[in-house]
Amino acid sequence: MAKAALATRETTGAQNFSLLRHYAVAICASAVIAVCARLILPLPFTPVPLTLANFAVLLVGLSLGSKRGFVAAALYLGWGAVGLPVFSPAGPGGVAQLLGPTAGYLWAFPLMAFVAGWIAERGARSFARNLAAGIAADVLLFAGGTAWLAVFTHSWQHALVFGLYPFFAAEIMKLMVAAALARRLQGNF
Repeated sequence: MAKAALATRETTGAQNFSLLRHYAVAICASAVIAVCARLILPLPFTPVPLTLANFAVLLVGLSLGSKRGFVAAALYLGWGAVGLPVFSPAGPGGVAQLLGPTAGYLWAFPLMAFVAGWIAERGARSFARNLAAGIAADVLLFAGGTAWLAVFTHSWQHALVFGLYPFFAAEIMKLMVAAALARRLQGNF
């Protein structure tokens, strides 16, 4: 009887530690997104800055998987919503940033991380799988971002010019680096 109680306590303790570890990893991953969001290159012809936030979201989703990636990206949005300075400094910050011109991209972050992680979790880990997952996740990101910009600007043409076309070259580089780096990080957390 005592052995069974001890085994139950050990199992519960291990489960609590594992859960605590998952929380800590998600919190740290959301901090990585926040730091990368602060690294920007403002573009004078668009309200959307070139930022490393979406690179970080992609890397987090690919490295941590669908569930923890989603939680980390959602936590990042929560931090910003309560006023912590985690969003790109090119915007107003706080809730206003979640309603401004870049809101479509921000709201797509949790879904982006989930999709990248979900595809990466299926089958053997490889650069090619990560790249395919990244492309699918980026399609969702830019669909959300340009759709919101179309509502914001009242023009699909302006939305594409402001929120999609200027970012192709940088996005290809981000995808390649995230796919390669995630391959090295997968399974370590």
